[in-house]
Order: sequence, then structure tokens, then C-alpha cells
Amino acid sequence: MKILVLGGAGYIGSHTVYRLIESGNEVVVFDNLETGHIEAVHPKAKFYKGDLRNRSEIDSVFDKEKGIDAVIHFAANSLVGESMTNPLKYYDNNLNGTKVLLQSMVAHGIDKIVFSSTAATYGEPERTPILETDPTNPTNCYGETKKSMERMFYWVEKAHGLRYVSLRYFNACGAHISGKIGEAHNPETHLIPIILQAAQGTRDHISIFGTDYPTSDGTCIRDYIHVTDLAQAHILAVEYLMKGGKSDIFNLGNGVGFSVREVIEKAKEVTQKDIKVVEESRRSGDPAVLIASSDKAKTVLGWKPEYDDLGTIIKTAWKWHSTHPNGYSK
Repeated sequence: MKILVLGGAGYIGSHTVYRLIESGNEVVVFDNLETGHIEAVHPKAKFYKGDLRNRSEIDSVFDKEKGIDAVIHFAANSLVGESMTNPLKYYDNNLNGTKVLLQSMVAHGIDKIVFSSTAATYGEPERTPILETDPTNPTNCYGETKKSMERMFYWVEKAHGLRYVSLRYFNACGAHISGKIGEAHNPETHLIPIILQAAQGTRDHISIFGTDYPTSDGTCIRDYIHVTDLAQAHILAVEYLMKGGKSDIFNLGNGVGFSVREVIEKAKEVTQKDIKVVEESRRSGDPAVLIASSDKAKTVLGWKPEYDDLGTIIKTAWKWHSTHPNGYSK
């Protein structure tokens, strides 16, 4: 297959590009490098720097790269806090960028897309594990834009025959098994890399926000899914569409929850480092428990996570962070 990966220099995008190329596919990457890293792009991928909101730039890629079978779309801003203080940035990049992309895809006759969505579309869940049919009531602007992007695909299918798969995933984590690429955000907002930064001394401590949740140890519980398993799900979703599969939405998670304290303890075990912990008050908008049901993805797509053990996930992340203390910066 020949696949265009939008946002292929980012964390999950770059791991998906690696997995695609390891599976023998031809890959074209399009990224504006606002949050992505050119060093994360697989050397065998063809790279174009461009902004999705610029129609001529995405048109140019489709014009030059004949025979693209499908698009995988990771190109979006994704910081929950920033989305609340700067919502128009999220509407401009996430929604406007997707609108321009779909205009270009329709014009070039490309009718298959796999979309990187999020558990944030659900908001505060009514039950766990969360099912794809559960209500979507986002509690932040980031989740709202992702939900709106899903609806855009739905209506473009009605009008133009586009088929799509939307993958709503939970807490992405870990790094490529080789240690060549991994997670490098600035600022870093994800729990596991923050814990590992505290372990390696580039951060003074890890904060626990809220110790009075209705959970076994009072801290929030989340479903952690290895980034390579997420990458594999995107490839399976493309293959599903290539075989004529109908548009659909799938959750991606391990179906098992770990509390913040449990993740910290496992990281101490893996790194053999002492990690300073500071307890702070709750952050607004943090649900107590978020766990996915991924039964549908396993049944329909044939997806089976390889790295579903928390210790293994943290080991791959530690391999990356301990050899790249400054991320991709020299």
C-alpha cells in the first residue's frame, strides 16, 4: 500500500510510519513540524513539510504522489489545557485543517481515511469500560474538536462516498522497541514521561493531582496503551477499508486500569530510581476512572495488543528517555 501519514513526525504518527515501513508499505509524511520532529521520521519515508490549512500545499502532495491508497490523519493540536485557554487555535488547526484536507481528498478522488481520535470525545463517562455507543459529551475544547472532525467525516461520506475509521484511544505511552524514537513533547503533559523525567533527574518530582478519588488508592485510574499497538491498529484499519469495510468507530485500550500511584511504583521498579512524589489538589475535569472496552476493535479489525503489560510499556519508554534525556534535542 501507499499511505499518506499526516502528522507523521509526531509521537504516534512517527511510530505508525515505522510500523508501516516495517510491514513493507510505501509511506509519504506530511507535517508542519510545529510539534513533530524531523528526526522522528523514518529515513525510508518521503517527507513534505507543509501546513494542512494551506490547500495548495496538500494539493501539491496529492498531485506529485500518484497512487495514494489511503490517508492516516494525526495532524491536530492535542493539549487539553491549551484548548481551554486558546479554543480558536484548536478550531482553526483541527477543524479548518481537516476541512481543507477533505476538500483536497474529494478533488483527487481519494476516499479512505483513518483518523486519530480520542477518549476525550466521551467526556465524563457514565460507565466503565466505555463502549463506542456510549454518549459523547466532551468536557474540553480539544475533545469537542475531535468529535466535530468525526462528524465531518460522516457528512462527507454521505455527500462524496468517503469511507473512514475513527480510532478513539486512551493513554498512549511507551516507545519503539529499538529505542530509536519515543515520546518528546514540550511541554510534556503525559504521566509516564513525566515520571521518567523525575527518575532521570531532569524534573524535580512528580505531582499527584488528587488523592481522594473513589478508587482503590484515591488516585485517578487510566487505561495505558503502547504506542506501537496503536500504530498497528491504524494499519489494520487501513487494511479493513481497503477490503471494503464500512465506516466505523473503534476504541483502543487494554481494558485494564492502573492508578497514578501504581504507575509510579512500577516506574520505580523498572528504573531502580527513587522518585520524589508531591501530592496536590485535584485538577478540574479529571474523571476518576477511564477504561476502554476494545472488544469491537479486536473482533472487527483483528487487533491484538502486543505490549499490554505495564512493566513492558515503561521499560520501552525508559529505554528511550534514558538515552534521549533531552528528547530529540542534541
